[in-house]
Amino acid sequence: MKPQFRLYRRSNGGRFYLHNNVTGKQESLGTTDRKEAARLLHAKNEASRHPLLNVQIARAYLAANDTKVGTRLWLDVMDEITKSKKASTLAFYLRAFKQKAFDSIRKLTVVQTRPEHFLYVLGAGTIATNKNLRRLHSYALSMTWLPWPILTKKQWPELRYKNKRGITREEHLTILAKELNPEWKAFLELLWHVGPSQGDMAALRAEDIDVEHRVIKFSRQKTRSLTVQRYGEDIAAILNRLPKSGLLFPKLSQLTSSNRAARFSKALKRRGVVGVINPAK
Repeated sequence: MKPQFRLYRRSNGGRFYLHNNVTGKQESLGTTDRKEAARLLHAKNEASRHPLLNVQIARAYLAANDTKVGTRLWLDVMDEITKSKKASTLAFYLRAFKQKAFDSIRKLTVVQTRPEHFLYVLGAGTIATNKNLRRLHSYALSMTWLPWPILTKKQWPELRYKNKRGITREEHLTILAKELNPEWKAFLELLWHVGPSQGDMAALRAEDIDVEHRVIKFSRQKTRSLTVQRYGEDIAAILNRLPKSGLLFPKLSQLTSSNRAARFSKALKRRGVVGVINPAK
């Protein structure tokens, strides 16, 4: 049987290259040493003759450096990712990996994963599944639990987002006009004027407000960056209806970000507002 690859050397630089006799594709071996090039040529030809045997050999080499390589599941990778997360980020990842689309790979050995396994997950999931599977894949690669990518960059399906927009003033006023809960109403009003995420707003305290100089100052939860903003009469009127010490929104601060987001989504749905970005996200 004719070997699939043959070796040649370029005069410019003296590096050795492989030529694929089937496809005509050429690739550099990155070496000028003939003995090393010959070993690489032999390995490539052996791999083309015995692909299944080659996989077993590769696993044997990997097991020498990583004793768990043959037993590590994608569920283990998910657990490792969540160990380094805290608070709302931890809740996000736990919720993300609970998606039913991941069920088919949870107990699949990482090094035995093939492209069709990932494509099945992507076909059964959503845009969020695509993003979270990419995170899972990247983490496994960075930890060297995968010897090579399962899907190349071009093989990942394109992320296609729905069109999103900010809420208009008319829609905002429509929601407020029929809101009976005073704390939630003030919460939505301040969101409109100040513009933080719902999480940042729910954590706002009276001590973050400099009433004398009319300044709001707080650190954003995700970036820890400091936000300083002056305010006028509209915001002053809203603040006058809120507690003068401690949390401005004591009940709303007890809700999770998911609960606040769901409440906001319901308010939009009741008023027939669609396509709006949820400030909690």
